[in-house]
Amino acid sequence: MYRSHNCGELNASHINQEVTLAGWVQKSRDKGFMNWVDLRDRYGITQLLFDESRSEKSVFELAKTLGREFVVQVKGTVIEREAKNKNMATGEIEILVKEMTILNAALTPPFTIEDETDGGEDIRMKYRYLDIRRNPVKNSLLFRHKVAMEVRKYLSDLDFCEVETPYLIKSTPEGARDFVVPSRMNEGQFYALPQSPQTFKQLLMVGGMDKYFQIVKCFRDEDLRADRQPEFTQIDCEMAFVEQEDILNVFEGLTRHLLKEIKGIEVEKFPRITYDYAMKTYGNDKPDIRFDMKFGELNEVAQHKEFPVFNAAELVVGIAAPNCAAYTRKEIDALIDWVKRPQVGASGMVYVKCEADGSYKSSVDKFYDQEDLAKWAAITGAKAGDMIFVLSGPADKTRAQLSALRMELATRLGLRNPAEFAPLWVVDFPLLELDEESGRWHAMHHPFTSPKPEDMELLATDPGKVRANAYDMVLNGNEIGGGSIRIHDKATQQLMFKYLGFTEEEARNQFGFLMDAFQFGAPPHGGLAFGLDRLVAILGGQETIRDFIAFPKNNSGRDVMIDAPSAIDDAQLKELHIKVELK
Repeated sequence: MYRSHNCGELNASHINQEVTLAGWVQKSRDKGFMNWVDLRDRYGITQLLFDESRSEKSVFELAKTLGREFVVQVKGTVIEREAKNKNMATGEIEILVKEMTILNAALTPPFTIEDETDGGEDIRMKYRYLDIRRNPVKNSLLFRHKVAMEVRKYLSDLDFCEVETPYLIKSTPEGARDFVVPSRMNEGQFYALPQSPQTFKQLLMVGGMDKYFQIVKCFRDEDLRADRQPEFTQIDCEMAFVEQEDILNVFEGLTRHLLKEIKGIEVEKFPRITYDYAMKTYGNDKPDIRFDMKFGELNEVAQHKEFPVFNAAELVVGIAAPNCAAYTRKEIDALIDWVKRPQVGASGMVYVKCEADGSYKSSVDKFYDQEDLAKWAAITGAKAGDMIFVLSGPADKTRAQLSALRMELATRLGLRNPAEFAPLWVVDFPLLELDEESGRWHAMHHPFTSPKPEDMELLATDPGKVRANAYDMVLNGNEIGGGSIRIHDKATQQLMFKYLGFTEEEARNQFGFLMDAFQFGAPPHGGLAFGLDRLVAILGGQETIRDFIAFPKNNSGRDVMIDAPSAIDDAQLKELHIKVELK
C-alpha cells in the first residue's frame, strides 16, 4: 500500500496516528537541524518534518537530497504543527517522518509548479503533463468532470439513453472542412471524422430510441482561436415526438440544474428573443445581456441635417455607454482608433457627451442642435453622465461594428462579471443564407433543419424570408448550444436539398441512407447540442477553453507536447495508396 491517506485529508483528529503518504515534493526548507518538505498530490499538500534529533540519521540525510517534483513515499506520525497555517486544510498538523522511499527522482521542471507560474503558454503546452499538476489546470479538469457528471445525471433521470456513434464516417457537407482518414482496405477511399453525430442521432430516432444523448468528440478542420479546437466535445441530444417547446423546456431545465448544482445560482425562466430582434438590438445573434447598451437606430433624427456622412448611410445607429461622459479627448480618440482597426473596420465614429446639467456636447455640434441631440439620447436611453457613440454605413456591417464596440466598452467598464450568468434563447433564425460570391443558398444551421410550417410556401418565392424551426441557447454572450426540429419526411428533405443546390444524384450520394430511413416510419424529432468545452469554461468564469481540456492544441492545430501532426514514412503512405506532394 503506497498510502493510507491522501495529502489533503489529515487534520487534528489524526494526531498521534501512524500514516503513509505518497506524492510529489512541492518545495523544501532546510534549516540545518530541521527540514520541512511540502508533499503534494491531487488532493492537497501536507507538510513533512525531518528532525535531526527525532528522525533516523539516514532518513534525515536523504531528505536533504530531495528536489522539486521528486516522487516519494513517507511513513510517520501525525503531530501538531507549532506554526499553524489557517489557509491550508492540513495546516494544523505535520508528519514527523520515520521512513522515506524515493520512488522517482525528477529533473528540475522547466517552470515552477505553482498557481502563479513563471512558465509561458508555449512551454506549458509542451510540458502539459507538468502543467496539469498546477492547481488552476487540475481544478479546471475536476470542474469539467463535475459538470459532465451532472449532465449525465440530469438526462438519465429524464430517461435519456447514452448511445455511442461512429467516429469513422462518410464525408458530408456540414459547413466546415472535414478531417479525412484514408482507408487501407478500400483503396483510394476515405473516412471522415464527424463534425457532429447529426445523421446518426436522427437515425436513432428512426430506430425508436426516443431520447438519446452522448458526450462526444467532434472534429472540424477550421481556423482556431481561444474558444475553438480542432477536436471539441458536445453534449449531443435528440428526442422523438417533440415540438420546439418540449426541447426548450428540457434543456433550459438542464442549464438551470447546472447553474444551481455547480454555481449555487437560481435562474428564473430564460428570456426568448427572435433572431431579427437580436440583430437589430445587439448587432449579433448571441447577445450578452448582463448589461444594457441596446442599439438605438437614429436614421429618422440624424439624417437630412446637412451632415453628409449620415445622409449617405443605410443605417445610423448608436449606443449609450454608462458614466462615460467624463472621458477625456485622449480616451475618446483611442476608442475611435479602436473601431478603425481592420478587425472592426469602421471609418470613424461620432460621440455625444450627456452632461450633468442636461446639455449635450458632440463632435458634430456644427450640424445638430441641443434638441436634435436630446432625441438621440431618448432613442439610445442615454442619461446624464453617459456618452453616446454613433456609427453609420451599410446596415449589416455597421451593426457588427457597433456590436464589437459594445462588447469592448462593457469589458473596459467592468460590466462582464464572470460570476454573473445571463442565459437566453434566440429563436426564429433564417433557414437559408445567401452566399454572395456563389449566388447559392446555404443552410444557416444544417440541411436537416425544418422550416417553420407556416413559411413553407415562401421557399419557392422568397427563400431568404423562410424561418427555421431552430434555436440557440446563449450564455454571457456565447452560443453554448443550438439545435432544431428536424425534417422527418423524404419529400421535404428532397425539397431542401434542391434549394441548397444539390442535384438529385448528389443528394442521393451524400444522404441516400437518411432519405431511405425516412421511408420506414420516421417520427417527428428534434434536438440540441451543447458545446461542453465552452459551457464548462463559462461556468468556470473563463473566456478560453484550453485549461478545461487535458491536452489541447495550439492556434495552429498542433499538439506541441507529442509533436502532432507529423509526417509518416513512405511505407505507410504506400500501404494507404497515398502520394504526398508539397507545394
